[in-house]
Amino acid sequence: MRIADFGPFSTKVIAAVLIVSGSCVAVMQTLIIPLLPDLPKILNVDHDAVSWLVTATLLSSAIGTPSLTRLADMYGKKRMLMVALFAMFAGSFVGSIAHSIGILVVARVLQGFSMSLIPIGISIMRDEIPREHLAKSVAYMSSTLGLGAVLGLPLAGFMYEHYGWNSVFLISATFAAIMLALVAVVVPESSVMSGGRFDAMGALLISIALGTALLVITESAKWRLMSLKTLVGVVIVAIIVPLWIRLENRQSAPLIDLQTFRYRPVLLTNITSMLVGFAMYANMLTTTQQLQLPISHEVGFGLDAQKAGLCLIPAGLMMIVFSPVAARVTKASGPRRTLIIGAVILMTGYIFRIFMMNSVAEIILGGVIVTSGTAMSYAAMPTLIMRSVPVSETAGANGVNTVLRTVGTSFCSATLAAFMTHFIVDVGGVSLPTRSAFVAIFVLAASAALAAALVAMKLPSSHAFD
Repeated sequence: MRIADFGPFSTKVIAAVLIVSGSCVAVMQTLIIPLLPDLPKILNVDHDAVSWLVTATLLSSAIGTPSLTRLADMYGKKRMLMVALFAMFAGSFVGSIAHSIGILVVARVLQGFSMSLIPIGISIMRDEIPREHLAKSVAYMSSTLGLGAVLGLPLAGFMYEHYGWNSVFLISATFAAIMLALVAVVVPESSVMSGGRFDAMGALLISIALGTALLVITESAKWRLMSLKTLVGVVIVAIIVPLWIRLENRQSAPLIDLQTFRYRPVLLTNITSMLVGFAMYANMLTTTQQLQLPISHEVGFGLDAQKAGLCLIPAGLMMIVFSPVAARVTKASGPRRTLIIGAVILMTGYIFRIFMMNSVAEIILGGVIVTSGTAMSYAAMPTLIMRSVPVSETAGANGVNTVLRTVGTSFCSATLAAFMTHFIVDVGGVSLPTRSAFVAIFVLAASAALAAALVAMKLPSSHAFD
């Protein structure tokens, strides 16, 4: 007997468990950031080594998501959901007892695999949630990508400040264990499974290509554009991608059904996903940095990591506030309009940030506007994807959309690193980014949001599987 047999609130309970699980997993994106300045001294390594604690999670998320979401469609969504949560638990537990950079990198790799939970959770909602409540549930679930990432900073900062750096991983392991138990009891296994044979070669090739591409993007600021490492990475991707496309087109059950890209909504939604990912991440990366710059700096406010993280909470709350708003707009006017409105709000937030960065309140307000637009945009994308693919391919299609969003955030991270090292000023013997660096990033983010809105306007109003 499953929990759905016990009463009329069962689908709400299922949705709540999936949404909380998504928020817990999304925290992995920013969990390590408050620790980065001090870990080189704690672990006796250089800053380049510590940067791998961010890169490793990014790579494993991009590599693992296509495979786990495809396995979810084939052999059971609940089963793969629990695999993702177990990866979060295992990585967090390893991190809580680690005392070397190598073990911490392994922990972060495992944590990265858990990011596939969000697209799998959305596909479970499609199977289990009544149609009249689906848009709202999906909006909340999709917003966890931004909510968890924003709230992860103050949570990690608080735990680190009061209980030490290992406690950051311990609290994550505790949440993972709780959610594993709840998912096991509450979430039913979907009867919608495609079965078949897993495309192992396709998974291997796309993992190498994605991993290499993201590595080149994230490390480009350090490697330089024409360095040997960068050129080798580009050549590897250029060789493998055509081979992978040829293989997938010949497979009867490919890892990623490339034929779905012939559906205009899928193609255009994936393009907007990269653009919104770029725009969203600029806010997350710049806000705490601005707030922590010394007061002697032209845009600095001298806050510590914990206080800077707390300043992000209002922006994080907007992800909750605007998710039901997005659902209502989607129900009334369709996900296309929701996505356009979200992208326009996102652009407006960055225009505000270009001109208004003279006080902590202005920075917080700018972040609130940006995350409001992010919530609207994120809420629309899964619905656009699900209305455009067969039910048996929901998890895989949403997984690809999530990976492309990660590609967008990676481009943003690399671009920001380049600007922050090019536009610098000496403050007390330390090189810090200038006001022009922040302005340039905000202009690029606003441009990405505008491009997302323009692409979204090309989306058709009806879809094949609606």
